[in-house]
Amino acid sequence: MSAQTSRLCPCGSGLRPERCCALQQNAISPAEATRHLIPVVERAIQAYQQGAKEVAERLCLDVLELAPDRPGALSVLYSIRKEQGKAAAAEALIRRIVRFEPNNFDATNELALRLLGKGALDEAEIHARNAIRIAPQAPQAHNLMGMIMTEAQRPRLGEYHYRQLLAISGTRDPIVLANLAWCLKSQGRMEEARALYEESTAAAPDIRQTLLGWARLEEADRNFKAAGDKLDRLDALFPNDPGSILTRAVLLGRMKRHDEALALLDRKIPVAEDARTSAPADSEQPVMASAPIGLGPTELSEKGRLLDQLDRHDEAWAAFTEAKRIAREASGNVYLDRLANDVVTRSRRFFVAGRLALLPRAGVRTDVPQPIFVLGFPRSGTTLVEQTLSAHPLISAGDELPLINDITNIMPRMLNSPLTYPEALAELWMGDQRDGLDNLRDYYLQKVAQMGIAEPRVSWFTDKMPLNETHLGLIALLFPASPLVHVIRHPLDVMVSALSNHFTHGYFCATSLETAATHYVRVMDLVMHYRAEMALRYLPIRYDDMVTNQVETVRAILDFVGVRFDKRCLNFHENRRYARTASYAQVTEPLYERSLNRYRHYLRHLEPVIPILRPTIERLGYTVD
Repeated sequence: MSAQTSRLCPCGSGLRPERCCALQQNAISPAEATRHLIPVVERAIQAYQQGAKEVAERLCLDVLELAPDRPGALSVLYSIRKEQGKAAAAEALIRRIVRFEPNNFDATNELALRLLGKGALDEAEIHARNAIRIAPQAPQAHNLMGMIMTEAQRPRLGEYHYRQLLAISGTRDPIVLANLAWCLKSQGRMEEARALYEESTAAAPDIRQTLLGWARLEEADRNFKAAGDKLDRLDALFPNDPGSILTRAVLLGRMKRHDEALALLDRKIPVAEDARTSAPADSEQPVMASAPIGLGPTELSEKGRLLDQLDRHDEAWAAFTEAKRIAREASGNVYLDRLANDVVTRSRRFFVAGRLALLPRAGVRTDVPQPIFVLGFPRSGTTLVEQTLSAHPLISAGDELPLINDITNIMPRMLNSPLTYPEALAELWMGDQRDGLDNLRDYYLQKVAQMGIAEPRVSWFTDKMPLNETHLGLIALLFPASPLVHVIRHPLDVMVSALSNHFTHGYFCATSLETAATHYVRVMDLVMHYRAEMALRYLPIRYDDMVTNQVETVRAILDFVGVRFDKRCLNFHENRRYARTASYAQVTEPLYERSLNRYRHYLRHLEPVIPILRPTIERLGYTVD
């Protein structure tokens, strides 16, 4: 190996660091000085097209060592790294193409797709939006935007882009119809979604993802036999499909057939024929579970939850822990500790009584429904409270709205400030920005109207974006009359749920137990700070009380909101609305006490975080026993 190639960039691109990830924006080579490389790039492209990939790779590396901005060489090398499965290297290369050619539609769209695949939705959205700016009539750009918006829990916007795609293409592509169906399912519009799945499968009956999505819709809509029928059809076409196996395990779990569900994931014992819905329960011909498959993080987490239901807690914890490990390695996501600490620290410094006394408050709109903010750490019981509230005829469910976070990003521009949030709020002291909060409030309400959240004749809608309490001070400035319902649950119970589920809220804090505990304490301390420094229309509600003293707790919440008591709120599990969270299945069942003090089964495993959490546990009035 030559001295020139002995030190390569760790991303795996094959280039030296100074020519790869550390490359500066002004390092683009002058076109005249590198014109002699054009034939080399053409040879690399030809070699790649002819299957001589080693030759193409060598030629590309030679070119890029001299001219790191050559799009042709970058594109060929990107394709090679992608085929080799070198994700980090491929991403580094596609980023370079987009940087050097910001109007390159194909590269921009490809980067957005890669970011979507790894779950980096915020950054994926940035590039997907740019792809549409570059080519507003490109169907694939609208399709990608539809996928990203649906995954980011903004399905109304996703629906818009899917319908734009259909209008632009002028065809009823079955895959697009299936994508739109999943988007409508995410909005709880089950009948419309079902009709689209029927149309899609009529045109293309053998598409795996379509059948899988349809089965998941039926499972979510509590049509368990229909879900099983779709899975039977899927299994006949794609035996041993991991997605089908997981979906059937979830289905069996919802049917309280936990042993069979676990056996399906473990692949140790046969799954009874009646689980496949194609024979009576006493069938003498059981169907064996599929051949062994590797369990990914989603499957392992589901296995852990099934083990938990069977009171096999040590095994469940092992599955949860392994799921987190695999997820970290696959995604590269870890807790953004420095960023999270910076946001919390700056909020504490800005939102203090003296400064807040000088700031205006937004006026209260009386012409449109107003938000009820259901606050709480992920897995603390916010979905239960939202389902309860949205059963009231005067309250619509808004679900997880990203709008408060969006406002923190657009605030500098709207307030014409050189500062970022929260310091940009200092612009409100300027004479020409005294109405700035009203404008930000109207931005929020306009987006809500575009999403079609507020049903006719309602007065309120819910916003239960997890960890909105991080921005409690801003919420109180924008909506001083809105109820702030904060759901509190035993912190150790929250930790068990955080470990057993995957979510990205909170700067990827849930990638490990310790970081989940660290972020929980940071947020709860920040809430205590807000409560000490400013007047809030704030009501803490214990998840325990929702379970053990439902009637009085629901009455207290409705009185706090200012609406009359309605018995339908007690039967939240009959609410046919689909909750777009990991709790969607739990909130279709009557209240049960199994989730209370669940941590006791895992106390030995929770020992590393008890010292982190103990002050908060005691301040909230809980104990560790």
